[in-house]
Amino acid sequence: MLLHCGTRHDTKKSMSTRRLLFLAPAQAITAIFPSLRDAGYELGIAENLKGASVFIRKSGPGVIFARPALPGFRVEDLLAVSAEDPNFPPVIVTTDKGSPEEAERLLGLGARDYWLEPLDVERIMAVAREPRKAAPVPPSSTLGGHRPQYAEGQGGPRIVGRHPAIARVLQLARQVAASKATVLITGESGTGKEMFARYLHAMSKRARGPFVAVNCAALPEHLLESELFGHERGAFTGAIARKLGKFELATGGTLLLDEISEMDMALQAKLLRVLQEGEIDRVGGAETVRVDVRVLATTNRDLEDWVKQGKFRQDLYFRLNVIPLRLPSLRERGDDVLELARFFVDMYVREYKLPPVALGDAAVAWLKQYDFPGNVRELQNLMERAVLLANGRPVEPCHFLLENEAWPLFEEDIPDAGGEDSGDAAVAATSAASGQAPPAGGATPEAATGQFAGPVIPLHEMERIMIIKGLEATSGNRTQAAELLGISVRTLRNKLNEYRSLGLPVD
Repeated sequence: MLLHCGTRHDTKKSMSTRRLLFLAPAQAITAIFPSLRDAGYELGIAENLKGASVFIRKSGPGVIFARPALPGFRVEDLLAVSAEDPNFPPVIVTTDKGSPEEAERLLGLGARDYWLEPLDVERIMAVAREPRKAAPVPPSSTLGGHRPQYAEGQGGPRIVGRHPAIARVLQLARQVAASKATVLITGESGTGKEMFARYLHAMSKRARGPFVAVNCAALPEHLLESELFGHERGAFTGAIARKLGKFELATGGTLLLDEISEMDMALQAKLLRVLQEGEIDRVGGAETVRVDVRVLATTNRDLEDWVKQGKFRQDLYFRLNVIPLRLPSLRERGDDVLELARFFVDMYVREYKLPPVALGDAAVAWLKQYDFPGNVRELQNLMERAVLLANGRPVEPCHFLLENEAWPLFEEDIPDAGGEDSGDAAVAATSAASGQAPPAGGATPEAATGQFAGPVIPLHEMERIMIIKGLEATSGNRTQAAELLGISVRTLRNKLNEYRSLGLPVD
């Protein structure tokens, strides 16, 4: 049940942009509605999650007031969505039978506040009047993060490059962006497939809707099915509440199925039905749910060969491959490598607030001859590293830190230059990061704890720092952190275990 209660007069309604949603039995809160309505608020009442989802999607409430539980609903469902979406309205839990334990638990899950009923009109209006802070949008980096939303026709992520190989792809992408057709984006790892997916979304009529990405390789089959289609309470052990799947969360927007080739065959059949019928069935549910989603898919495999090997359904391949976009590798893009390199250098100079940095002639020559097996992603990481190590100097090949042993120690950077311990400290630091024992007599307290005496940061330690930053940015969510870092959840887990075994701090 969903009741939408507008203001008494159309003119008054047009003047007010304030909207409130109450997830509660109607009889419990209707007494306060006249006062709120007369104050110019648009009010919604929902008694289940489906009704709440419709109101949230269409009306965009400023605040949500929700009971801890209703038939078929638990407030934890809303809080889980809120944790993933920085633009989700704040949720205030209201109850007639509260407890300190429940309050502490729900506040810990992200609830804005915990109120005992009866509700006070003045208190509600005071909360509603509080300005909402816009979700922060961090600068572009290898860690990614929340991207800004782009209005239709306002472009989107910047695709850098002028080579005909990339220009053709961009032209095709712009031509099909406005359609609802599925697009299969192929290319080697690191060519920017997700970036192109975001570009398609930003250029489409769905730009104001959500962009939801799912890594099909990161989860086993039973978890991926729940992630895509959602599940009902009690569908399996541990399903303590209903969960909306990515298809429902992406309604009105775009869903990216990253690494689609890694999806299990049984799940491929269910995905095919969704693409054909526009309907999903939650795990353990009896209700069919309609969804309006534009689907994009990416893979670094040859799906035609995958089909021949019996590892991918031919009918699903044809359904996904309505519009094929093959991204060229970086080695196919000629001088685009230099344009991209300068773009990344400027980006990281701004991000780290460092002095301007230029590419030296030797660095330019090296970049032009290197074949970049990791493509644009490898180049981006390389430029971030070079900017940090150059520290205002022109970028030279040594700043790429291709081998730790090739890194020169500049005299002005060496603590106590000429002292006997300077070299030992650097050796010990490198050994600590690699997990190897330092030379006899060269161990230092700093090395044992991963703290380094000099300005040189070994690659292992830079990697660990980035992983910690990713976990901090996602409040410890490993799935999200892995997505931000551009690695699989399995790789992240293995890295964390490796650091713990070496005694390096990661928490």
